[in-house]
Amino acid sequence: MSLLAQVFAVVAALIHVLFFVMESVVFSQPKVWRRFGLKSQADADVVKPMALNQGFYNLFLAVGVLVGVALVHTGAAASGVAAVVFGCACMALAALVLVSSNRRFLKASIVQGAPPLLAIALIAVRLGE
Repeated sequence: MSLLAQVFAVVAALIHVLFFVMESVVFSQPKVWRRFGLKSQADADVVKPMALNQGFYNLFLAVGVLVGVALVHTGAAASGVAAVVFGCACMALAALVLVSSNRRFLKASIVQGAPPLLAIALIAVRLGE
């Protein structure tokens, strides 16, 4: 796996760790729940349990990708690449679901989906060589 693919994979993972923090740690702050399109504290209180769960999904994907990158450097390269591709594919597909659910999330979808998609593309190019 190329260094550039690893960089994009790690960037994707770090973005998903940030999503975890926003959704599971600081979601109750108005500046955070407003970023998710919520208009009131009452709405945020209703959505908070779902956001907590979603945040942990993002954390688990990030950890999977980071473990995959680490495995690439420990002699288990094939397993590491598989973990990175799986985690990045989940991230990219989730970005597609996000934008297909509401077009106003296009920017968020690009932020969420571009780095893992670039990592996968670079891995695919490398495998094709």
